[in-house]
Amino acid sequence: MNTASQGGDEINLPQPGRNYGWPVITYGENYGGGAIGQGLTAQTGMAQPRHYWVPAIAPSGMAFLTRTRYGQAWVGNLFVGSLKFGYLNRIELAAPFEGKIVREHKLLVDRGERIRDVRQGPDGLLYVLTDKASGRLIRLLPN
Repeated sequence: MNTASQGGDEINLPQPGRNYGWPVITYGENYGGGAIGQGLTAQTGMAQPRHYWVPAIAPSGMAFLTRTRYGQAWVGNLFVGSLKFGYLNRIELAAPFEGKIVREHKLLVDRGERIRDVRQGPDGLLYVLTDKASGRLIRLLPN
């Protein structure tokens, strides 16, 4: 069985005893096309992801924002880098640090750089690392 997937990158909130299904259930497909396994996206006894991307964004780095440097509205949001599309994804949650996703916001788009990692610094600001040949460390400043 080939289990190399494209698409279906997902966010899960792991809990003891829960089965997240890979590779039995997935929103991805094999490279070159075709279903993974039986092509199921749900099955009794297996947990659904909190969020998934199709097409894949190739997630890289992930951080919850815990400080108010960007305003209260960003506290508890999840920030995920995209290697494939080269943007920083701000994932707005219904309540801080909970799993219900309200919407996504693409930041740092059209820079021609892949986002390799994202972290919140001790100063409460977000820092993004790119992996272009010149590789940069970007400090995201509040408006």
